[in-house]
Amino acid sequence: MSRADILNKRQALLRDDITAMLDSFLIGTVAKSPSMTGYSLTTKVKGKTVTLYVRKDIVPKALEMGRRYQRLWTLIQALSKVNWEILNLENQ
Repeated sequence: MSRADILNKRQALLRDDITAMLDSFLIGTVAKSPSMTGYSLTTKVKGKTVTLYVRKDIVPKALEMGRRYQRLWTLIQALSKVNWEILNLENQ
């Protein structure tokens, strides 16, 4: 199996993994502030920090969705590296 075949297979697997995770993720950090009683979701919007209150009953789901985003970001970075290698192989 050639290097190009291996990279194309890896690219397809990464695309499938990314597609499977696109249905439910949250960008930001879900955390409990020491000065507040509940949880909040903190993220950046147009360069400004935005904090949203997270109800107690949805905290576990929100935490899981935040972890999914971290995993999604890692997969996108891996796909970018594979795409770069494919691009270099095509232009040799």
